[in-house]
Amino acid sequence: MTCKDREYTATDKIVFIFDDALCTVFGHPPRNRPSPADDPSLGEEPSDKIRSARLMRVNHAGEVCAQALYQAQAFTSRSDSVRSAMETASREENDHLSWCEERLEQLDSHTSLLNPIWYAGSFVIGSVFGLAGDRWNLGFLAETERQVVKHLESHLEKLPEDDRKSRAIVEQMRDDEDSHATQAVNAGAAELPRPVKRLMSLTSKIMTTAAARI
Repeated sequence: MTCKDREYTATDKIVFIFDDALCTVFGHPPRNRPSPADDPSLGEEPSDKIRSARLMRVNHAGEVCAQALYQAQAFTSRSDSVRSAMETASREENDHLSWCEERLEQLDSHTSLLNPIWYAGSFVIGSVFGLAGDRWNLGFLAETERQVVKHLESHLEKLPEDDRKSRAIVEQMRDDEDSHATQAVNAGAAELPRPVKRLMSLTSKIMTTAAARI
């Protein structure tokens, strides 16, 4: 049992959230699984490291957003089962965050300088859906993951063919995100209104465009 498995006051939980936020944005989050890029059979670094780095920086920024969303949704959830689902997703997303950060270092690049903004904005959005009720909470999770899967599939088309390491990471991320969406639907996720889905897509495009450059 870890310290977070025990009963704590609301103030204690807020402290944990700040700790998670600092670790996500400025630290090196722990991971539970080795990076898919660690496979020695994947070969050398790609010829176009700049293009790979831009795409992996976007993916890392997306994982920062995911951490903020799940942490906020878990904090505001009204049921233990939904809170547990959010916390499980958050732990798996931590793997993605670590893999992307490590890959950026290998590509001699950096994470987005706007990560604190992405985290803060996503935390607010996650809190809104968490407070709206568990069905909407799960619905937002499911729709987020569906859009992320499409985004990752587009990155597999854009990554250099010889960047097998980044491809291995993105492929595993895609599979995990798809699993999260399915789990949310099976748990009773509500279908979000079309305008909300469009707004989510627009927000994602703004983030990805900025993160690729900054």
